[in-house]
Amino acid sequence: MVTAQRKRYYTVEEYLALERADEERHEYLDGQIRPMAGESDAHGAICFNLAGELRNQLKGTPCQGRTQNMKVRCGPDPKSRQWPKDLFSYPDAIVFCGEPEFHDKHRDVLLNPKVIIEILSPSTEAFDRGEKFIRYRAHNDTLTDYILVSQKRPLIEHFSRQADGKWLMSATSGPESSLHIPSIDCRIELSEIYYSVAFPSEDDETEEDAETDQTSQE
Repeated sequence: MVTAQRKRYYTVEEYLALERADEERHEYLDGQIRPMAGESDAHGAICFNLAGELRNQLKGTPCQGRTQNMKVRCGPDPKSRQWPKDLFSYPDAIVFCGEPEFHDKHRDVLLNPKVIIEILSPSTEAFDRGEKFIRYRAHNDTLTDYILVSQKRPLIEHFSRQADGKWLMSATSGPESSLHIPSIDCRIELSEIYYSVAFPSEDDETEEDAETDQTSQE
């Protein structure tokens, strides 16, 4: 008889020790370590363009940016000794304002993000829109903006925290459009963000979506 293999659960300390010794990046979700998907050419180009635009506009302000190698933690009190529901992730871009707050002396896990930007991929889009955003909203009090950038077309979705704690979503589309982020006073021109990006054809999108559906069913 074949028995199901028991899942191995890791503490936060075990995850961080393994992650800091590994060349590959992994996210941590409730005790499970998840390898991160590979990066497409479009993803890399958009991320590079975003970093350049944010750096230029944040220079001389109290805010700074970080890119893909900085982790963000969203869970209960970091000093809690209980087994919490916890998430350590690698956003594509992060902005924080004022002094950075870190999980520990290694200074590679940020606790006070103000803006988080994710570039959507077929394998991660559902998680980025769903559970990940739920965790960000629940545990990152400093977060004011969550931004999702499409790889398939010139489209940016902007979720902004309102004074009453609710989140408002707005969409900006078209290569001549721009997105203003009032909390950090930055304006993102879509023509700059998507510079040198080749969008997939309709046939490519259909095939990609089919592969994603098949993977989710396995």
